[in-house]
Amino acid sequence: MKTPILPVKGTRDFYPEDMAVRTWLHKTVRKVSESFGYQEWEGPFLESIDLYAAKSGEELVNQQSYVFPDRDGDLITLRPELTPTLARMVAKRQQQLVYPLRWWSFGPFWRYERPQKGRSREFFQWNIDLVGVNSPEADAEIVAIVASFFSEVGLSPAQVNIHVNDRRLVDSELNSLDVPATNHPVIYRLIDRRDKLREAEWETYAQELGVDTQTLTGLKALLANDQLWKKSDQLIRFFNATEAMGLSDWVLYDPGIIRGLDYYTGVVFEAQEAVGDIRRAVLGGGRYDNLMEAVGGEPLPATGFAMGDMVISLILQKHGLVPSSLASYPASVLVTVFDIDTQPASLALATELRRSGLSVDCFPEAAKLGKQFKYADRRGIRLAIVLGSDEIHNNLVSIKDLRTGAQQTAPRTEAAAAIRQMLVTAQQN
Repeated sequence: MKTPILPVKGTRDFYPEDMAVRTWLHKTVRKVSESFGYQEWEGPFLESIDLYAAKSGEELVNQQSYVFPDRDGDLITLRPELTPTLARMVAKRQQQLVYPLRWWSFGPFWRYERPQKGRSREFFQWNIDLVGVNSPEADAEIVAIVASFFSEVGLSPAQVNIHVNDRRLVDSELNSLDVPATNHPVIYRLIDRRDKLREAEWETYAQELGVDTQTLTGLKALLANDQLWKKSDQLIRFFNATEAMGLSDWVLYDPGIIRGLDYYTGVVFEAQEAVGDIRRAVLGGGRYDNLMEAVGGEPLPATGFAMGDMVISLILQKHGLVPSSLASYPASVLVTVFDIDTQPASLALATELRRSGLSVDCFPEAAKLGKQFKYADRRGIRLAIVLGSDEIHNNLVSIKDLRTGAQQTAPRTEAAAAIRQMLVTAQQN
C-alpha cells in the first residue's frame, strides 16, 4: 500500500465541515463590516518584498516571509499581511479616492511560522481599515467593530477583552527615562515580549538588547502603572468615545500593549482571552499614520486591525459558539433513479425542481432504492422522490419523508409546491 502524500507542513485541508466554519466566519465578518459602512476590497497574493521592507520590520521580512525570485530576478513574496498592500493601493489613487475610506477584506496569507495550535504557515485573515481620519474617535470606531464582532458570534467581555495603549504615550515616557528615540524600537520589542517570557528570561532578553539596569527598572514601573493613560489627551478622548458607544466592559488600558510591527504610530490594541493561564491574542491593530508616505504616497492617517481565523475559531469552539448546523448538506431533496430506463426522466425532474428554486441531489446511477434512501439519510436529506415507470406513465411523482416514513403522490406539474409544503411541515415537526 502506497504512503499517501501529505499536505505541506503548516497548511490545512478544508473538508466540507471545516469549510462550512470558514464560510460562516466570512459571512459574519461581512455582516459586521458592512454594518459600519465598510466596503470589501482585495489585493494580490504576490507582492514585492520591498513593500514590506519599507515599514513592517526585520523579523517579518527576514524570518517570516516566503521570498523567492521571479524569472526576472526580482524578489517577490507570498503576502504575510495586508496593510502595506492597502497603503500601496491607496497611494496609487490617492487623489481620486473619497475620504475617509472604510475598507475590509478576508483572504489568505502566508508566514514562515513554526506550526502549533492556533498558528500555521497558511491562514485566513480579516482586515479592516479606516483611512483619512486622524482622531482618537476613529480609533474607537475600529475597536467598536471588534466588540461588535465578538457580540455577533456570542462572546462576552468575560471571555475576551480589548487591551489598549498609545505608542505616543510610551514614547513620551521613554523620553523621560532618557532613552534615545533611535532606541525606542528596541524597547518596543522588549515590551512586546513581556507576556511571552518568564521574568528571568525577559530580563536576560533585555540585557541581550543592551538595556541597562536603570532603564529596565523605569520600564518595569511604566508597565505596572495602569493609570498612565490619564496623562494622554488622546487616550482620554479614546476612552470617552468607547464609553459613549457602550464599550466600557470590553475595553481596558494596558501599558504592556505595544504591537510588534514597526509602522504603528499611535493608539494600538490587542484583543485577548480573558480566562486561562495563557491569554491568547485573538487580533491586534492600531494607528499607522506614516505608511502611505513610506510606500510612495502623500502623508495620510489611517487605523485598522487584522484577525486571523485560527485562534478565533479555537476560542469559539472552546465556548461552544460555532453553530452545529453549519455543515448540513445543501440539498434537501433526493431524486432517486429507479432503473436505467427511467434515469433520463429522473434527470429531467431534478432539473425542473432546481429551476423552481429547490436544492436537489439526483442519484448518479441506477441502484436499489434502499441504498439510495440510506445515502440520503446519511447526507441529512429529508425527502426522496421516487419516479418509477408507473409514476412516469401517469405523470406523477411519489414524495417520501425519510425520517417519518410518510409518503404522498402529487402531479408532476405540482411537484415543487408539494415538496415545499412537506419541507415546511417537516421543519415544524
